[in-house]
Amino acid sequence: MHRRFLLESFNYAIEGFLYTLKTQRNMRIHFLSGVLALLLALLCSFSRAELVALLLTIVLVLLAEMINTGVELIIDLITNEFHPLARIIKDVAAGTVFVAALNALIVGYLLFMPRLPANTFQTAVEMIRDNPLHITFVSLLLVFTTVIFSKAKLRRGTPLRGGMPSGHAAVAFSVWTITLYLAPSKLLMGLTLFLAVLVAQSRVRPGYHSWREVLAGALLGVGMTAFIFFFLHLHL
Repeated sequence: MHRRFLLESFNYAIEGFLYTLKTQRNMRIHFLSGVLALLLALLCSFSRAELVALLLTIVLVLLAEMINTGVELIIDLITNEFHPLARIIKDVAAGTVFVAALNALIVGYLLFMPRLPANTFQTAVEMIRDNPLHITFVSLLLVFTTVIFSKAKLRRGTPLRGGMPSGHAAVAFSVWTITLYLAPSKLLMGLTLFLAVLVAQSRVRPGYHSWREVLAGALLGVGMTAFIFFFLHLHL
């Protein structure tokens, strides 16, 4: 019972994040910009401290946008009539987003500008190509981000249950595809495929997903991961 309550709590929390993502265009822009900034930071070989600073900056912008959305909903719930104080409250809440976004621009400038000579991209791609941990992180991050955007766009299911596509299946089959490229062992490939199929079945049997949603997740995980490896010229 406690485990189920904990799972529902996670669902409610993620639904709050997804609601903002679904309904607020600026939130979608901030979220996508944050993902791209993290990928670019990886390409530019950021240090651990620089990555932490960038991540905190991104989170600050997202939190400000969520707080702004919550404040606007509270004001709309209290009154539908125009009131000067209500306008001021909304303006102040929007101002927090502006300050956070301005801070993000300054931090981004300080972090990225010294690292963008003409040959940065080529050098960074070569660095990622030689580091399995980096390419694994990029693959899983893009698969997870695509699942989040798909569920936000289609507005079906809950974050951890249901919806198109199945995030569990997408991640499981992404891991299997990564194994194909990085650990060409028939035994290991067979085991990871078996585990991916078990994950897919575990989403269908309790009724969390249909086979169609699970298949869509599996194709997403395999297709996007394979494309990333192909783009970076990593071959079996």
